[in-house]
Parts: sequence; structure tokens; C-alpha cells
Amino acid sequence: MKIDFVSDVSCPWCAIGLKALEEAIERIGPSVSVEIHFQPFELNPDMPAGGQDITEHLVQKYGITPEQADSNREGIRQRGRQVGFDFNMERRGRIYNTFDAHRLLHWAGLQGRQRELKHALFETYFTEGMDPSDHGVLTALAVKVGLNQSDVRELLAGDAFAQQVREHERFYAEQGIRSVPSVIINDRHLIQGGQPVELFEQALRQIVAEG
Repeated sequence: MKIDFVSDVSCPWCAIGLKALEEAIERIGPSVSVEIHFQPFELNPDMPAGGQDITEHLVQKYGITPEQADSNREGIRQRGRQVGFDFNMERRGRIYNTFDAHRLLHWAGLQGRQRELKHALFETYFTEGMDPSDHGVLTALAVKVGLNQSDVRELLAGDAFAQQVREHERFYAEQGIRSVPSVIINDRHLIQGGQPVELFEQALRQIVAEG
């Protein structure tokens, strides 16, 4: 079974959705071979260096009040807890550009370390509150999951895989993907949002049964 997980590093529902999807896969068991490929999507492709205050960003982008933003964050925290992900909202004060993180993820996929890096990026941003656009942060994470430090530094210093990431982003946009996470199974079935484990499990079992 092939799963394309279209997501952004700065999307909390993507972190929730990934944990729920992985638990659903575990429930199905080893009889079904699953390959997850992480595909790029930028919620804020024009975000400048240094990022933006997250409450200010949410108010401007979605037209909600600061109080609504706080309420939404608490809901996300609770949903994260249900799937074993720790959101430390008090540490995450800003939202950042994620293009370099996607370039690094693309390369990590070629090295067989993409899934590990994806988890590390989510935890670094949402749990530790660090900047996923910072090259020092990205380098440390890449080394932590087993990637070569000098190769990572060279990649980040240039524009390696920028074209591939842009092409993938454009492809999914042309397929009608406007929100994340978007989970595409066997290039045919689409599940969107940070859905509960049970929904993912039911969908996967149905797809397996259909052959």
C-alpha cells in the first residue's frame, strides 16, 4: 500500500494526522506492507525570514479573535494528547517559512530517513518551540536521524532540490489539494484532516478488502 502524506511542518493537524495514521497502520498489522511518502505543502510560502507572531498570523489569516486562537490551540493540545503527541503551545510563539525543511525532507527520502526526520521536525517545532527554518536547527535534526552533517550543510547553503519541491507542490495543487494533511492512498483514495485513528483504520481496512 502506497500512502502519500501531503503536509507542512508548521501544521499541527498534520502532526496529529500522522500519529493517528501510524497507529491505524499498526492496528492492521504486518500483513499489509505500507510505504509512506511525505509530500510538500506550504501553508505560508511567502512567510519572510524571522517568521511572524503566531496569534497575529492566525488573526490576520483566518479573521478570528485572539481568544478564539487560544481556544483552538487548546483543542489541538487535547487532540494531540489523545494520539501521544505533546504540544507545548507556550513555547511556540512564532510561525516560520518551511521551504528549506521541505528541501531537506526531499533529500532525506532519497537517503531512507524521511519518516524519522518528519517526526523530528514536528517535535522540534510543536513540542520544543524551535525555528524549523533555522539552518542550525535543521542540521542538528538531520544529524540526529543519521544524515551526514557536511552533506546537510551543503544542501542548505544552496538551492538543492528546490525545483523538485516546487514541482511536487504544484502537482498536488493541480490535483485540487488545498488543505493539509491530505492522505492519498494508492493514488486513488483521499482522506483529509487530522482524523481519528478509527477513521483511518476503517478506511485502510476497506481499501485492503477491495484489493
